[in-house]
Amino acid sequence: MKKHFLLLPLLLGLLCGCSIEGKPKPYTGTPLVILDTDIGSSTDDLFAIQMLLDYEQCGKCQLLGVVVDRVGDDCAACADVMTNYFGSGTTPLALVRNGLDSPKVWIDYQKMPYYTLKEGNAMFSRTLSDYSSLPDGWQLYRLLLSKQPDHSVSICSIGFVACMAQLLQSKADEYSALSGKELVRQKVKCLYMQGGVFGDAEEPDFNLAQGPAFAQTFFDLWPQDVDIVFSPMEVGQLVEYTPEQVISDVHWTDVHPIKQVYMTCNCNTGQRMWDVLPVVQAVEGDSQFALSERGIVRLTPQCATIFTPAPSGNCRYQLSESREWAEAMLQRIRIINSTK
Repeated sequence: MKKHFLLLPLLLGLLCGCSIEGKPKPYTGTPLVILDTDIGSSTDDLFAIQMLLDYEQCGKCQLLGVVVDRVGDDCAACADVMTNYFGSGTTPLALVRNGLDSPKVWIDYQKMPYYTLKEGNAMFSRTLSDYSSLPDGWQLYRLLLSKQPDHSVSICSIGFVACMAQLLQSKADEYSALSGKELVRQKVKCLYMQGGVFGDAEEPDFNLAQGPAFAQTFFDLWPQDVDIVFSPMEVGQLVEYTPEQVISDVHWTDVHPIKQVYMTCNCNTGQRMWDVLPVVQAVEGDSQFALSERGIVRLTPQCATIFTPAPSGNCRYQLSESREWAEAMLQRIRIINSTK
């Protein structure tokens, strides 16, 4: 296993492409992305990470770090496997320490990092063997944001909002003299968020309702001049990547983390590729999606998201598309997954 130094601020800064004391690098226009994921339950998180790392290798974005927003070393280990298998293994990782208490697990693949080959060797490489030294998610956010140009970072939130809520509540530290809220206001360009339920009925959003206190803190503190684009459940509902297709597409090997999950776990749960859609928009822009008008979003005590149109609002949401659009989006995912 590679030696892990992520806890050391100086070396973590070097992994981020900057020194702790140095000034932020000038913004080149290449999307700078932080992924916030509840990996370890739904498999669309795996495809979202795979796609981001593919974008990065093609020079279309820079993945600054991955924040694991589901409590547990096994969840961090899943992210570690993914960044090693599909990337260089140097992507900074962080883990939520005081997050949601026992959220629902849809597909339990948290033992995937420990799968072995027939001879007993580890099937997948990991950078770490001990995840106790990982920084808390909100700490990694502060470090990464403090070193980026103003209004340059895109956050892809494809799970819970515990780490973002903790970031927004954070105080000045060795990374920045700004509070968490002001750091977000200064550094974040847009938040692309899987979630939200919009329409006539007031229905709770699943991810938000898993941790209502964190969700309320997030909505109370998120700066109203920093954009949010929601990707509601119904938009990705037609983007279905069946277990049979996944296994067939990776035909050249069984030593593949996503294929192993589909071969080992029960993935016939109606899984759709919801989490991929915020990633695509963060990197490729708005042109791939139909979007609502601008407005503001209010959270009810039951975690329903209420959208009110307002020309100066900071919120928009993706609109449901045609079956042809969904098929084209699925093919983008399949092409990446079927490439050696």
